[in-house]
Order: sequence, then C-alpha cells, then structure tokens
Amino acid sequence: MTQVKKIKPVEQTFEEPKYLKLLIENKTPVRVKLNDDSTVDGVVEYYDASFIRITRDGAPNLFLFKHEIKYLHERE
Repeated sequence: MTQVKKIKPVEQTFEEPKYLKLLIENKTPVRVKLNDDSTVDGVVEYYDASFIRITRDGAPNLFLFKHEIKYLHERE
C-alpha cells in the first residue's frame, strides 16, 4: 500500500498587503469589526505589520491593532 504524504497548507499567502494597498489607493470605505464586537467605519490610510490606521469623518483617526480585528469588509 502506498502512503500519501499530506501537504501542510500555507500559513501566509501575502495577499493582505496587496488588499490593504488597494483599499488605500482607491480610498474605499470600510467597516472594521473588532473582537469586542464594536465596529469602526472609515478609510484605511496606512498599515504595517501590527496595525492599520483608519481615517474617519467627523471623528478622530484610529490606530487599530491587527490582533484586535475580527474582520474588515468594504462598505457600499
């Protein structure tokens, strides 16, 4: 009987920086859901390995640590 070697899935696809750069270039409005279930609406202005900066209308800009983000999606 032949053994089939299982391939471990890739942990990093490097698609996140491409997506965040696209959001910044297009000034796409986003909604960020945080681990505590609160939401933040705005535009991604900057990112690095640890956080993203969200610019908001009529409210202070925020630096959100990535480990505190549940998900992010584009708003209409």
